[in-house]
Amino acid sequence: MEHYEWNLPDEEAGERLDKWISSLNEEWTRTRVQGWIEEGRVRVNNRTRKGNYRLKAGDRVELDVPPVAELEVAPEAIPLDIRYEDQDVIVVNKPRGMVVHPGAGNTAGTLVNALLYHCKGELSGIGGVARPGIVHRIDKDTSGLIMVAKTDLAHQSLVAQLKEHSVERAYTAIVHGVIPHDHGTIDAPIGRDPANRQRMAVVHQNSKHAVTHFTVRRRFRDASVVECRLETGRTHQIRVHMKYIGYPLIGDPVYGLKKNSYAISGQALHAQIIGFTHPRTGERIRLEAELPEDMQKLLERLAAKS
Repeated sequence: MEHYEWNLPDEEAGERLDKWISSLNEEWTRTRVQGWIEEGRVRVNNRTRKGNYRLKAGDRVELDVPPVAELEVAPEAIPLDIRYEDQDVIVVNKPRGMVVHPGAGNTAGTLVNALLYHCKGELSGIGGVARPGIVHRIDKDTSGLIMVAKTDLAHQSLVAQLKEHSVERAYTAIVHGVIPHDHGTIDAPIGRDPANRQRMAVVHQNSKHAVTHFTVRRRFRDASVVECRLETGRTHQIRVHMKYIGYPLIGDPVYGLKKNSYAISGQALHAQIIGFTHPRTGERIRLEAELPEDMQKLLERLAAKS
């Protein structure tokens, strides 16, 4: 059981109780929070309240989060495109469509299932049973490089490097529209979309600092190829930021155009470059993975139209 307590800031008075709590953690969906409220796990000033209760300045909110039942994660003989491996770290070029770790609705066929089989269980245990070795994630429909820790030492080192922004992460995105300038920085906070809690958006309340640097690598008649470098690592960051400046990713089912006229399933986004300091040797490791076949074919189609 995890216990949380907050005192409501004056500027957030008037928010619904269920909506406010769900905005505090990206894994606390509104439905999940409403379930906790019905179970009496949420109290305001030592009293249970309904989800539609309007919070008042200075309210003391308490939450008891029940322990999560651990998933049984089985090793699976799924082929992996391994780009680097030693006793401490493994870097995999994840295909589009593969979920990184098990969760609700995805208990098999994930990268973790494949890693458990390949590594014979020799993965860092810090992430728990469902996320062994996982130090960062990329979306299901984003392809590309992801680093995984085999030991707790490596896990702690890689997480620390991510926090201090010393990990090099460069993504290639193909977006709708012709971006006129060659370089740009998007500095805009990201949080849950108030209109749809299943999406993220640029919002200025209950959000986290987010910065994306981009460089235009190629322009077509109605599209651009962009290299995006992450300074922070927020959920759906590149997808949200590119939509925010008016250039949504081609094929993005959540943040893209309603009509997808290009033959690509999922957003045209690939984690192409990753660089980090080896946790044991101190050597700088830098890896690059070529674009997947569907993005290469998309580029050929865009070139033929231009």
